[in-house]
Amino acid sequence: MEKDKKVTALYCRLSKDDGSNSESLSIRTQKAMLMEYATRNGFGNCQYYVDDGYSGTNSDRPAFQELLDDIREGKVATVITKDQSRLGRNHIETGTYMEIFFPEHGVRYIAINDGYDSNEQSQMDIAPFRNIINEMYAKDTSRKIKSALRTRKKSGKYISSGAPFGYQKDPADHNHLVIDPNTAPVVEYIYSMAEEGLGLHRIAKRLHDEKVSEAVLLQERDVWPLY
Repeated sequence: MEKDKKVTALYCRLSKDDGSNSESLSIRTQKAMLMEYATRNGFGNCQYYVDDGYSGTNSDRPAFQELLDDIREGKVATVITKDQSRLGRNHIETGTYMEIFFPEHGVRYIAINDGYDSNEQSQMDIAPFRNIINEMYAKDTSRKIKSALRTRKKSGKYISSGAPFGYQKDPADHNHLVIDPNTAPVVEYIYSMAEEGLGLHRIAKRLHDEKVSEAVLLQERDVWPLY
């Protein structure tokens, strides 16, 4: 494939380990920055590769794996990211891609905010240190998130994204559950059948036979109250 027909890969990534400043790191912001840079610097045939909600601490990301496959097939000339941490936060893996994988496949790599361009040898010395710092930042953020969740649990706050069947999140406080009047009767009915000695399959069959709403949902999700 001729050089000018190869893809300019604009890679974007975002996850919880990237901190709370989501506005400056948002996928939309990254896309705009990368396209503006590519256009201003004459990079054509641009293609986005986006991993939204995937940690940079490992390379098991759908769009990133697609990018690697395209590089192996000789489809990519240049990879551009907002900074090195978008490429990854595992300093060994990220360093391997930057120093070995990309050069072996003739791919130029640019990290805009870090001022890194693999065509400029003067940038090679500082890049490994940035990768180490990026990994340390991800680990520190992860510890802080886990600590905050533990604190909320100890204070009795509900932290899951969805409410269990029979409950709903309190409109006034999403960290508090209240009974869902629409589904609570189904839970009460299930408990009454359990008290009669019916097993899970017989309860499910009765709900199905009686066409009780949410019965199919309960079976599919394997969501059963404890009794």
